[in-house]
Amino acid sequence: MECQGLFEPMTKEIDLPSLKDWVGRSEKVGDYLTNSLVDRFCATLDPFLWLEGRGAPLGIHWCTTVSATHKSKLSEDGHAEKGDFLPPVRLPARMWAGGEIIHHQRLSSDSPVTRISRVSDVVAKNGKSGPLIFVTVEQEFFSQDRLCISERQDLVFRDFPKTGNPPSSKPASQSDTNRGTQLGKLTPDPLLLFRYSALTFNSHRIHYDQDYARNTEGYVDLVVHGPLQATLLLNLAAKIAGKPPRRFSFRGLAPVTLGSSISLFHTEENSGGKVWCEADNGVRSFVAQYSDN
Repeated sequence: MECQGLFEPMTKEIDLPSLKDWVGRSEKVGDYLTNSLVDRFCATLDPFLWLEGRGAPLGIHWCTTVSATHKSKLSEDGHAEKGDFLPPVRLPARMWAGGEIIHHQRLSSDSPVTRISRVSDVVAKNGKSGPLIFVTVEQEFFSQDRLCISERQDLVFRDFPKTGNPPSSKPASQSDTNRGTQLGKLTPDPLLLFRYSALTFNSHRIHYDQDYARNTEGYVDLVVHGPLQATLLLNLAAKIAGKPPRRFSFRGLAPVTLGSSISLFHTEENSGGKVWCEADNGVRSFVAQYSDN
């Protein structure tokens, strides 16, 4: 989904001051990045991973330090109930809109890892589908007390679509006509979505419950994870540069569902490059820019 330039500030229907009380709220989660997790990660995403040098694979941090939410504390969509770390937004549908990663150094395998997260902003806007709440989360990942990754996550909450009006499969604008160079292609299937959900302990039902994805959230089929696409692009950027990119900014433009392959494209830019995922219909679903700045 495109999250820039489409919305106007929203002041009605949402108790924004109450939601902004969550700004500054933080959580700290410890974990252990095991060799077996690395093996499962590689078995799921090889040959799309950059595995040179020392350290854990890029993107595996999204598989660590995941809060172990009890089943009784899950919402209808499979996410943890809001109102603890994240603000109690009443809009039911949640999407990973994008963010930015800064690599300081690689995470270490077979080592402790700690994530410290903080809600840094809550913004209300109006979109074509109705009210939207954007929540920004700043995160830091440490390995053996060394800061390895700084990350910003942009989450968006919206209402479920009306019957017969599924989430858009096209971004509002694709003015960038640079075709770039295709460097890979992946055809997602239920096994891939199941394995990645298991790796990330992600119980969002749009990734495995076809009836729910279609009849409740309005997608045409199971949805490919945003972090999975970001992982593909992050590793593609590292393959091109021969090293992990210092800065990696990404955003979701449109959902990709089963039945479409994902082609990986690249084009050079002055200070780095741009990489993106493209569905069979030519729509870019996920785009990222990387640099050493």
